[in-house]
Amino acid sequence: MAIIDLRSDTVTLPTPGMREAMLAAELGDDVYGEDPTVNRLEQYLAAELGFAAALFVPTGTMSNLLGLMAHCERGDEYIVGQQAHTYKYEGGGAAVLGSIQPQPVEVEADGSLDLARVEAAIKPDDFHFARTRLMALENTMQGKVLPLAYLQAARELTQRHGLALHLDGARLYNAAVRLGVPARQITRHFDSVSVCLSKGLGAPVGSVLCGSGELIGKARRLRKMLGGGMRQAGVLAAAGLYALQHQVARLAEDHANAERLGAALAELGYDVEPVQSNMVYVQLGERAAELKAFMAERGIAVTAAPRLRLVTHLDVSGEAIEQVIQAFAAFRR
Repeated sequence: MAIIDLRSDTVTLPTPGMREAMLAAELGDDVYGEDPTVNRLEQYLAAELGFAAALFVPTGTMSNLLGLMAHCERGDEYIVGQQAHTYKYEGGGAAVLGSIQPQPVEVEADGSLDLARVEAAIKPDDFHFARTRLMALENTMQGKVLPLAYLQAARELTQRHGLALHLDGARLYNAAVRLGVPARQITRHFDSVSVCLSKGLGAPVGSVLCGSGELIGKARRLRKMLGGGMRQAGVLAAAGLYALQHQVARLAEDHANAERLGAALAELGYDVEPVQSNMVYVQLGERAAELKAFMAERGIAVTAAPRLRLVTHLDVSGEAIEQVIQAFAAFRR
């Protein structure tokens, strides 16, 4: 039985064209700066997003951590959402490895941080307090897309207070496709951006940190400390470059499948949050574990959670979505 995997868009497999690009990749030693495919990927994404430089790393967790550590020194503080990956789901790396204090702020229903709350959380210039240096946003945030006007307001706030602004853009291109704008229209508001290649874009491994030449130079040194130098990494970079050049526009198909799934589940009587990108959130309460087992018997993989997240991606077809809808209808009965 072919599995329909809705747990995450991290489960995607390389497409045939991507595998060919990986096989044909020119290789060199990236730690020496000599891998031509890695260099092309970094130059391509930096130019596309409007930054001076970029750095290819193994994971989004490392990319975000390098960004935070490049912006902040020991004893500094960054303001971040309570549910943000950099705070909640990346092992506390900023605090453990960077000695950077997080100042979490509740995330609003639309995925944003209330800027009045953010401003109130900024510490005064007093030696009793950690020095607030950075604000971090995530886009998309649990499938929600941050409006461009909000990003502009966040940029203005950080500029008033002398803070840097970092974007966890794990699903940056989902946000851009949803808004119908080039990704640069989002990233122009930020001092650094982490872009994940291994989610909806479909590459098997890798993220890229973009920023100024100085920031990326610092991040490159930190990458070495964290064990992120990968030598002949062009075989992986080729997959990311292929994804950026061939698999961005098709994210709209994932969004359409998610909208179809969300609308159908709402019609069946499920409590479904508004769908904006490739994630459908369903309030299941105590039936989460029961649903997981029920779906597994039908070849559908989901994560058991009272607030269930269903994620569409390139390996979930429209036909598969219809099978999922039928299974949810059967479970409802």
